[in-house]
Amino acid sequence: MFRLSPRSWLILAVTVVAFLALVALLSFPAAPSGDSAFAPPPRPATPLPDAPLPGGGTARLSKCGVDDGPRPAALGEGERGLDPRLVLRGWGAYDPGSKAPGRPRFTVHATVGAEDRALLLDAPVAQGRVTLDIHGPHGEGRRASARGLTATVVHDGHPAEPVKTPASGSFRVDPGEELRLEVELPADALCPGYALFDVGRCFPADTNDAANCPVVTLTLSDPAIRAHRAAVTGRNPATPSDRLVAVSLEPEISRA
Repeated sequence: MFRLSPRSWLILAVTVVAFLALVALLSFPAAPSGDSAFAPPPRPATPLPDAPLPGGGTARLSKCGVDDGPRPAALGEGERGLDPRLVLRGWGAYDPGSKAPGRPRFTVHATVGAEDRALLLDAPVAQGRVTLDIHGPHGEGRRASARGLTATVVHDGHPAEPVKTPASGSFRVDPGEELRLEVELPADALCPGYALFDVGRCFPADTNDAANCPVVTLTLSDPAIRAHRAAVTGRNPATPSDRLVAVSLEPEISRA
């Protein structure tokens, strides 16, 4: 009668275990990890109450999960005009780490430009009249929303440094020039389930499609904007909008 030696039994057992492990590996997809594991949290069952922010302004938590489009309704004529113009230049979270002073921050970078004539903006720029919204993709709704913020004028460079307020009390944007701004998203304005380091993430995280990424909307209001538009267009000074709006991604539609 043929008998397997102990060594043969061991080799056979190892072969069978390896085969079963390979079958299991091919049958079940690997679990996502790191950024690929990010998924939007569930929407609040009922609207949350808005809340005051520690540094001033309001966290619009009642907007969490609301998908009402990234561009707000126009306040008047000229919000899609090019003079003056607000342009988003980038955004993201930054952690200085233990080796540097500070705390984690999520900052939006933008510029204000003028074309035909100089624009004068009182300092601080749009004090208490800045709104920042971050919408998730594919109908996810708002991930964060804050109003009543203030923009900071900064020098070009990294890290950016605030610009000293001019003696005149106003920042001047000459034709063809730009004023660099930063707006910080307060952590308390994040919707439940989000953190500073995932509120700006795409889903899926390894996408190459901009439609899978969040949309950032920045607005700032100032009476000087309305006056500038009226002077450029010759319209009734009460007709133009006093607000600049910048949206990171939206369908091309006719200008209003």
